[in-house]
Order: sequence, then structure tokens, then C-alpha cells
Amino acid sequence: MEALAGAMAEPQVRKARKGRFEPLTAAAVVFFLMAVAFAAAPALKAGVTTLAGLLLLIGLAGVACLGLFVLRDSTEMPNEAETGAEQLVDALSEPAAIAAPDGKVQAANAAWKSTIGTGARLPKSGPSATSLFAALSAARRGEVAHAVIKAAGAEHEAQVSPLGSRRFLVRLTGLGAGALALPPAAMEVLSAFTGAKPAPPKVLDAFAAASPFGAALLAGEDPFEAVIVEANPALRAVAGGGEKGQVFGALIEPASRADAAHKLSQGPDFSQWGSAAPVEVRLAHDPARIAHLYLSKSDGAFVAYLVDVSEQKQIELQLAQSQKMQAIGQLAGGVAHDFNNLLTAIFMQLDVLATRHPVGDPSYEGLNEIKQTSTRAADLVRKLLAFSRKQTVQREILDLGELISEFEVLLRRVLYEDVKLTTDYGRNLPHVRADRGQLETAVMNLAVNARDAVRAHGGGKVKIRTARLTQEQAHGLGYPGAQGDQALIEVSDDGPGIPPDVMAKIFEPFFTTKPVGEGTGLGLATVYGIVKQSDGWIAVDSKPGEGAAFRIFLPVHIPAVAAQPEPVAAQPKRPVARDLSGAGRILFVEDEDAVRGVAAKLLRARGYEVIEAASGEEALELAETHAGEIDLMISDVVMPGMQGPDLLKQARAYLGSAPVMFISGYAESEFSDLLEGETNVSFLPKPIDIKTLAERVKQELQKAA
Repeated sequence: MEALAGAMAEPQVRKARKGRFEPLTAAAVVFFLMAVAFAAAPALKAGVTTLAGLLLLIGLAGVACLGLFVLRDSTEMPNEAETGAEQLVDALSEPAAIAAPDGKVQAANAAWKSTIGTGARLPKSGPSATSLFAALSAARRGEVAHAVIKAAGAEHEAQVSPLGSRRFLVRLTGLGAGALALPPAAMEVLSAFTGAKPAPPKVLDAFAAASPFGAALLAGEDPFEAVIVEANPALRAVAGGGEKGQVFGALIEPASRADAAHKLSQGPDFSQWGSAAPVEVRLAHDPARIAHLYLSKSDGAFVAYLVDVSEQKQIELQLAQSQKMQAIGQLAGGVAHDFNNLLTAIFMQLDVLATRHPVGDPSYEGLNEIKQTSTRAADLVRKLLAFSRKQTVQREILDLGELISEFEVLLRRVLYEDVKLTTDYGRNLPHVRADRGQLETAVMNLAVNARDAVRAHGGGKVKIRTARLTQEQAHGLGYPGAQGDQALIEVSDDGPGIPPDVMAKIFEPFFTTKPVGEGTGLGLATVYGIVKQSDGWIAVDSKPGEGAAFRIFLPVHIPAVAAQPEPVAAQPKRPVARDLSGAGRILFVEDEDAVRGVAAKLLRARGYEVIEAASGEEALELAETHAGEIDLMISDVVMPGMQGPDLLKQARAYLGSAPVMFISGYAESEFSDLLEGETNVSFLPKPIDIKTLAERVKQELQKAA
């Protein structure tokens, strides 16, 4: 230890450095003085009497003095790292040297010189060169490697260790008698050199400073308690703050900050982070905005990155909501289809019982109650189909102003006296192509919801506004995908508004905030389905305490312009059949036994011959057996195995020109594209009663006669 302390004494180091002769430095001094002399020659020749010559001489003299001063400092002032390296080498008892990456020997102790020689470089050729090259490469990666050095006809084992930046310690560890161990003092010095880390950064790097997301350099052991040393401009735009000296955690909403701190405490240790997984946080200046927080720790300081993902989260929520609504719609459509089959069987059985128990029979009142209840159930199914966008649609061209004006009379009867209804009709109101009944149902549901909302808080106002909007106006009112002009129907109120936690659920079926028994939760779900089925869009604008506004956007109908319009003869309305009896052979195809059996029985009672088939395959065989003898085929659309449209295509050769009537709980649009090229095809939606079925059967047979 005393020898090591003496070897590291500062005066001896300075003396050794001063006594060293540097030929290159001396040559540089000589050439510099010659350059100054040659440059001064023109000024001396011109004489010092002129001001320009005098100034030139003074300037050259100053440059010469500064140059000599710099060169003197560079030759006499020792580099602290080199001084420490020489101290380390001199303190070692075994042969040791310090080498640069190119193999140049920068310092060596006496034992090295006596063993290897006084060469300025490590061996550059022979077996030693290959071994040393591999060892230096490993040392660059921070590893301790071994090599073989051959000198004076003998081979020596050497150990190469990284020593600071771009320097390596090479020491001979095997001199025939075994390995030599470093003394404890030398190990301390070596550890100080190899374990040293650069000082923590004081500024952000260029990439972080110019990045479009927030970045901050933090000083402290806890990132949320750390102080901001520097922040880029984007952090102020994202987090609404980020001044120097501000606590970084103050930029994050307190509850979100506590949650993030808990998540980070469960993750990897900060000291091991090169880059951390993102943590979702809410920002203090606007808790509705969400950001991803990335933290990394290197060189004793934290670097935090905040990436605003509010829009991305909103899109994800909208996508999830859309997928959920689509899944619920498919479920509702499937349930409604099966339920329609059951209701059809109930209605037809009621028709059978009604003939046995006419008015005055003790059982008539009970049967009538069952029929009314079944009718309410059928209305519920229609709402489910409207939500799932599988309801049968009968579109027509409607004048928007005329539609709402006529419907306003009914609305005033529905709204109570303590609720004031006002209407605002815009100018140049357009035409729309939609189902009148469905559109009236949608407006009615919105108006009733607005009435209930304002009456729950002491009465108020309900307003219906219609207008024609440009594409830009539609964008501003909540329809981002609007193309061209749009027709607007807005139903607004001055009630309490819709809470944010309820807003995402209002269009879900069976979701309601009304007390039990005052609502089914299908009102807005039905509106949603009607608007979507009409190729429209619905948007909601509501703030707590400021009321709510529901806006229905429908595409403006632009009639096709014919080159030479031809007058179309008015077609008389289809007469309603009064006599429900008839004659003819009917092929009835239905997989639901309860529907098929009752319908066939009631049709036979009215004079028809009915051939029953429980599947498409069975119906095809019967059609082939009775080829040319069938007057009408009635078929369900969705059946196990062969579907109704497929049955028609294969059985048409046996049916000839006989009419075909499809009955289904799904909308006609669901399968109409499968019937291209087919003629004499009609559709009857379920649920149906025997009266409706018998009327349609007689009408179809009369048309075919």
C-alpha cells in the first residue's frame, strides 16, 4: 500500500511528464514559428510607419504568443486519465501495459519493458497478433479476455481488460511459475477505472428535444417526485405544463398517478430499465385526456415521455361499441326470428279457437286477452328487428317538412300539458327516402324520452328542428362521415342532460335509467336500428345540466332524371279479398311443425289442397312428384339444410310459372339479392295470422289465373 501511494504521488507524476521529450511537439513548434516569420516578412518590408503594417505586426505577435502558450500547455499539462493509468501500471508487480485499440502502447512498467521490450506497439504479426486481436475485440464489449504474446522466443499468457474509454490494460499472468494476482490496492484502482460512469446528462438529446410527443429530463429517485430539469415544447402542449423546476407528478391526475406508481412498483427495478413498458395515465389539466407514460433511467437520471393517445382511445371505444352493438343486433335478430315462428303458431291457434268460441262464449274474453298480449309481443319483436336492422322496410319518398308537420299533431297529444313542444322548420327542406312508419316511430321515441327527462325535473321544453345541411355543417354537428347534403331531424330538451358514464350505453337494448315498469329500454335501441337501416346517422350532444340533443341525419333524396319520361298509367290498388275461401294446390314448406301444421289445417278448411314439407329437400322431391300440378308454393326462407331461395331455383323447373310466396321473420332485404332473375315472387313477414295468410294466398292465385 505504501509503495502504491508513493507511486501515485502528484509531484513525481508532474516531474515525469515534464521531463518527457515529445519530438512531434517540438517539430510543431518549429514549423509554427517559421510560419509566423514568413507571414511577418511582408509587414517588416513595408515598414512600421504605416498604420496597417503596425497593426499586422501586433496581430502576428499576439497570435504567436497564444500559439506558444497553447502548445506549452499541451506538452506540460498532464491528462488526469493518463496520469492515473501510469500510476496503475507502475503499481503492478507483474509486467503490465496500457494499449490503445490500434495496439499502440501508451504506458508500460519496468517489468513489461524487461520482458516484452520497449516496442511502441503490441505484436502486429504472427500468432500473437491473431490472439491479441480477438482479445481486444472482446475487451471493447466490456469483457475480460486472454491472449498469448510471443517475445524474445518465449510465449507469455496475457489478460486484456477494458480500462475506461478506448483503452485496455494488458498484463502478463503466466511466466512459467503460475498466475500472478493483483494486490488489493491495485484492484481498488482498477475497479475505480473500469467501474466509473459518466456524469448524468444535464440536457435532453436532440431527438427528444425535437420529438412531437412530450419529453422531460427528471432529477430524482422517484419519477413522480422528481423535478423537471428540461422539457421539450411538446410536453407543454400535451400536459399543459412542464416548466423547469416543476414536479413531474403534478402533470398527472392524482388518482391516475397513484395507480401508475403502483403498477411501476410491480414492474422491473428502475435501475435496470433501458426502456419501460407504457403506463396509461390521465392528465391533470384535463382528466378526459389519456396519455401513455414511458420512463427510462440511464446514467443516474430519468427521461420521461408522454404520448397523447386520447383520440386513439376514443376510436378504440367506438370500435368496441360498434362491435358490441353488431353482436347484440345479430343476437336480437336470431331471437326475433325464432320468436316470430312461435307467435305465428299462437296467432293461428287463436284463430282456430275463435271459430269454436265466438262472441258471447265464456271463453271469448280470455282468448281476446291472449290475442292482445300476443300482439304486444309481436310489437316487441318488431322493435328488436328494427334494432338489428332486419325489419321489413317499405321505403317511399317523403317531404321532411310535411312529415313532421303532420306528425306534430300526434306528438302534442303524447306530450303532457306541462311540457311545451316547439318546432322549427328550416328553409328549402329536402326529400328523403325512408319508411314513413319507422321514421315516425324514431321521432316518437326521442320525443317521449325528452318528455320523461324534463318532467322528472319539474317540466320544461321539447324542441323539434328540421333543416337541410351541407356536408360541412353535418360534420360540425356530429356526422363525420357525411357525404353531400343531409336532412336533419333534431329532438332536443332543456332537461338535466345525460351523465358521461351513461352516454356510452344509451343505445344498448334493455338499458334504461327509468324506474322499473316505466320503460323497456328498447326506445333508443329501436331508433338506432331504424336510422341505420335508413342509411342514416344519429349523434348525441349532451352536457350535464344543459339538456340533450339527438340529431338524425338522412341522405337527401335526389330523383333520377329520365331522358324522356313516359307517362305511367295509374295502377289500381290491390283489392282486399273478402271471401277467404278458394281452390288450388299449395306446396307449404316450413320447418317449424307448429306453424306448418296449423296453417295447412286452416288453409284446407278454406278449400285449398295443401301438400306439407318439413325441409327444402323434401319439398324438392314433392315438387318433382307433382310437377306442373302445383298452383302456389309457400316457403320459409331460413331452414335447416336447403334454404328457401335455393329451393326455388331448383324447383322452378317443376313449378313452371306458378307464384311463390316467402314467409320469414327476417327482412326481405336479407335475401332479396338471392332472387335475381326470379318472377312471381312475393314476401309476407312473420308473425302472421290465418286471415292475413288467406287473403294473400287468394290474391296471388287470382293474379296467376
